[in-house]
Amino acid sequence: MDRASFLRKKQRTFLPADFKVTGWDSLKSYYENLLEREIHSVEDLRQWFKDRSELESVVDEDAAWRYIRMTCDTNDKEKLDAFTFYVNEIEPKIAPYADKLNRKAVNCPYLDQLKSKPGFDIAARLMKKEIQIFREANVPLKAEIQTEAQKYNAIAGAMTIAHDGKELTLQQGAALLEEQDRGLRKEIFMKISARRLRDRAALDELFDRLIRLRHQTALNADFKNYRDYMFAALGRMDYTPEDCFAFHNSIEQEAVPLLDALSKERLEKLGYDRLKPWDKSVDISGKPPLKPFRTAGELVEKTIACFNRLDPFFGDCLSDMKNRGFLDLDSRKGKAPGGYNYPLSETGAPFIFMNSSATFRDMVTMVHEGGHAVHSYLMDCLELNIFRQTPSEVAELASMSMELLSMEHWDIFFENEEDLKRARREQLEQIVGTLPWVAAIDKFQHWIYENPDHTAEERTEVWNDVYRRFSDKVVDWTGQEDIRSALWQKQLHLYEVPFYYIEYGIAQLGALAIWKNYKENPSKALEGYMEALKLGYTRPIPEIYAAAGIQFNFNREYIRELIEFLRNELYKVK
Repeated sequence: MDRASFLRKKQRTFLPADFKVTGWDSLKSYYENLLEREIHSVEDLRQWFKDRSELESVVDEDAAWRYIRMTCDTNDKEKLDAFTFYVNEIEPKIAPYADKLNRKAVNCPYLDQLKSKPGFDIAARLMKKEIQIFREANVPLKAEIQTEAQKYNAIAGAMTIAHDGKELTLQQGAALLEEQDRGLRKEIFMKISARRLRDRAALDELFDRLIRLRHQTALNADFKNYRDYMFAALGRMDYTPEDCFAFHNSIEQEAVPLLDALSKERLEKLGYDRLKPWDKSVDISGKPPLKPFRTAGELVEKTIACFNRLDPFFGDCLSDMKNRGFLDLDSRKGKAPGGYNYPLSETGAPFIFMNSSATFRDMVTMVHEGGHAVHSYLMDCLELNIFRQTPSEVAELASMSMELLSMEHWDIFFENEEDLKRARREQLEQIVGTLPWVAAIDKFQHWIYENPDHTAEERTEVWNDVYRRFSDKVVDWTGQEDIRSALWQKQLHLYEVPFYYIEYGIAQLGALAIWKNYKENPSKALEGYMEALKLGYTRPIPEIYAAAGIQFNFNREYIRELIEFLRNELYKVK
C-alpha cells in the first residue's frame, strides 16, 4: 500500500469543508436531509449511504477527540464538560434520527440489489439489529450510563501512592513489583492495594447504579436481561452465550493446568516456602526487570523499527501517527487508567493512549495498540464508515496477533540474547495468565446481569468462587483475602464497556493460530493477516478468521491444540 494514500484527510462532498460540530443545531439539517431525501434507484441509495457515512465520520471523530482530551487530563473540567456535552446534548438527539435512517434504509426497495455488493449485507444485518433494540426511553438512560461510567476514570485516575518521597501513579508503582527486593515488592503491593480498597465502597456503589440503569435499558427493549440485550447491541450474530460458556469450560480444563504448572515452577525457582501475590511479576532468574526502553520517544522509535522489519507498511503507520502528534504514552497524575487505540473516522489515522512507566508490559501495550493502528490504516480504503466498525473479535485479533508476530523482531528492544529470551518467555506466560482471567471476567459478567438484584456481598462471594476456578492453586492469599475479593474492580471494562472482554480470549486464540501459521510459513501467514484486516466488517466473523487462515472455534479439542502449541513454544525459551 502506498504510504501517501493515508496521509490525506477524506474529501467532503456532503458537508462543508470547514464544518465543525458545535451542537445539535449544527447537525440537524444534515440528518433531516438524509431522512427526507427521495431515493429512486440503487445508485441513489448508494450515494445516500456515502453521505450518511461522511456525516457519521465527522460526528464520530468529534466525539473521539472529546473523549481523548478528557482521558488525557481527567482534572480539566473544560475537557470533561465538552465530553459530557456531547453525551447529554448531542448524542441523544442523534439517536432517534439514526433509528429513522436505519428504518429508511432497510425498507428501501433497492437495498436487496445493493446487498450483493461487499459489506452491504453485513451493514443491513447490523441496522436490523439496531432497529430491534432501539427504544426512545433508552436515549436518556444511555446518556446517564455514559456519564456514570466516566466516574470510574475520575476515581481511578486520582489514585496514587507515596514511595521514596515521590507520588506515583498506580501504574508507576506496579512497575516496582518486578524488582528483586521481595520486601520492596510487598510494600508496594500493599500500598497499591490499600489505595484501591479506600475507594472500594465508592466503586461498589457506582457499579450498583450502573447495573440498575443497564438492566432497565434491557427491560425497556424487551430483553430478559442486559446480557441478552448486549449480545444484540454488540451485533454478536456469529456466536451465543452458550459458546461463551463452552469457552469458559475449555479454558478451565486446558489453560488453568498450565497456569498451575508455571506457578509451581515459579515457587520452586524463587525458593520460597509460599508464593504470595507480590511474587507474580518478578523474574524467576533473579535478574532485574527488563528495560526495553527508557523514554516514550525511544519506545516509539523502537516500535517503528520493529514494525518496519515485519512489514514496512506497519512502520509507516506508526511514523504517520508520530508526525501527526497522535500519541500520548506517559503515565501521569490525573490521566485516566489503561490504554486504547481510538480510530479517527474522518482522518483515517487513529490515536494511541497509554500509561507507560517504561516497563516490559508497556512495550507490549505499545505493540498491541500498534496492531490496532495498522488495522485502522488497512481499512481506510473501505467505502463506508460502517464497514470500518469491526467487531471486537476482529479488532483484538489485529492487536494480539501483532504482539506475537512482532516478537520475532524484539531484538530491537533487547540486544542481549538472554534478555530477549526472558522477554519472549514472559510474553508467553502472560498469555497463559490472560486466557483464564478473560474467562473469569466474562463468566462473572454473565452472572452479574443474569442476577441484577444481587447485593455487593453476594457479588463478592460469586467473584471469589469464579476467581478460584480460573486462577492457579499455588499463590497464597492468606491475609490478603480482602484484596483478592476486590480484584475485579481494577478491570475498567466492567464499568465502561460491559461484555467487551470475551473478545480478548477469542482473539488470543486466533492470534496463537496466526503465530503458529507464521512459524510454519511467515510470508503466507502475514499475507493472510493483512487480507483479513483489510476486510473490516464486510464479512461475518468466521469468514474474516478464515481469510487469515485460522478457525473461529470454541471447542475444547481446538483450544487444547493451541494450548499445547503454546506450551511447546514456552519451553523452547526456558
